[in-house]
Amino acid sequence: MTQPNPDVAIAQAHTLEPITEIALRAEIPPEALVTFGPYKAKVDITRLRGRREAGQLVLVTGMSPTPAGEGKSTVLIGLADALTRRGLNAAAALREPSQGPVMGIKGGATGGGYAQIVPMEDINLHFTGDFHAVAAATNTLAALVDNHVQQGNELRIDARRIVWQRCLDVNDRSLRGVITGLGGTAHGTPRETGFTITAASEIMAVLCLAADLEDLRLRLGRLTVAFTFDGAPVTADDLGATGALAALMKEAINPNLVQTLGGTPAYVHGGPFANIAHGCSSLIATRVALEHADLVLTEAGFGSDLGAEKFFDIKARHGGLDVAGVVVVATIRSLKYHGGDLADGVRNLARHVDNIRQFGATPLVALNLFTTDTPAERSFLRDWARDHGVALAECEVWARGGTGAEQLAEVLLDNLSAGSRPLYDPRHGVEASIATLATQIYHAEKVEYSPQALRDLAVLREHGWDRLPVCISKTQYSFSDDPAALGAPTGHTLHVRELIPRTGAGFIVALTGAVMTMPGLPARPAAEGIDIDAAGKISGLF
Repeated sequence: MTQPNPDVAIAQAHTLEPITEIALRAEIPPEALVTFGPYKAKVDITRLRGRREAGQLVLVTGMSPTPAGEGKSTVLIGLADALTRRGLNAAAALREPSQGPVMGIKGGATGGGYAQIVPMEDINLHFTGDFHAVAAATNTLAALVDNHVQQGNELRIDARRIVWQRCLDVNDRSLRGVITGLGGTAHGTPRETGFTITAASEIMAVLCLAADLEDLRLRLGRLTVAFTFDGAPVTADDLGATGALAALMKEAINPNLVQTLGGTPAYVHGGPFANIAHGCSSLIATRVALEHADLVLTEAGFGSDLGAEKFFDIKARHGGLDVAGVVVVATIRSLKYHGGDLADGVRNLARHVDNIRQFGATPLVALNLFTTDTPAERSFLRDWARDHGVALAECEVWARGGTGAEQLAEVLLDNLSAGSRPLYDPRHGVEASIATLATQIYHAEKVEYSPQALRDLAVLREHGWDRLPVCISKTQYSFSDDPAALGAPTGHTLHVRELIPRTGAGFIVALTGAVMTMPGLPARPAAEGIDIDAAGKISGLF
């Protein structure tokens, strides 16, 4: 039997409040609550009564991580509980975990130690079925495309230019490239395709950017699935698939409500990765939280060069969101990883701090403490922050929960201010947008497009898609597209491999370097440490 991980053991020992009590605290009316057992619920957005003035929004991001991450979600949850302990009406808005990292190397996305959202086993595994709905809609559309070609191909789809891929919420490198339709004419048209992990699928992005069910339906209808022999795009609307897709997503569009260990309401909805997707929880959940809380903490995946940039340039731009504060999570472990010693490693943190300032926001560094951190190392970071005019607060949320973030909460409240903005104007074209990100956020010297990317660029221009915002898929470990270039590299080249129009989501995905939209498992997957006993008690989750 696998020994219990401290995270899951702490979560299982906690006495949860009924979700109906959490909903009352969150000012969600009973008629809008759709319960999934005693501790989980969906919020029916059609039955909400919004309030007149929205609360303030705080974004939690981080420096470039180590492979194990730096505890952004843990810090966010502990900070939310610290604010609740101060008597504030606070809420958290986070992404749903993907089973890829849960079964892979990084683990779940429910925080850790005494700063968790619960029930952590449910949230980290099947939760309320949103990921399954996204996969069902994605794969239904793929089947309808193939069936249309098989049944006479009235739309004259060029099978060589079907761009819609199936998805699966598993890290499975064997599915990156597959051939379908083998076995003879009765089994379809043979063609090369592949799978995307559900978290990076376009329907996941659509779910997270939709304003309501009507907007979701419009976005689903605009999904580009293929091109005709004449080069014209074919959409889900053209296939008559939109209604079925919307029906599959009917419940998934409603945000999920759970709780932190400290009893703070937490909206957990949508789960796009930030290294290969746009990295933010749903706009709907954020708006619901803002309409029912005075201070809302939300997160964007990985560092400021990925999740935070996409938050400002995609989610906040589309949703009209203003950010009152930004917390940049740092650890001494990551500083050493990116520099060997603190003096060199702090250059990475400084770059992330400068990035946040470019969006008009004031960064606050949260130093997430580990037991291995020495007094001298902590003193070095405090001195660096003072000398560079950066607000910094230490926190010990894993070990102490909300009580370990009291100083962070105080400093945050003293540094709230409005006026955030996107970095670039997409009307200047996708090349200009990528150049701005490459030079100002990544500190690259130039951008280099592959022959395929240049062909993609011509297609974008032909169909008027080149003025959409850009979602750059890039390694999370470096400001460059080379994961081995740690620290704060400058003067490098950003290599753009492909440009993929996501016409439903409303952005262009730029694949850079060797990044893949279907990850693989490590040599020792986390799944090997997960177990369940005869009584149904799960162990090994983290």
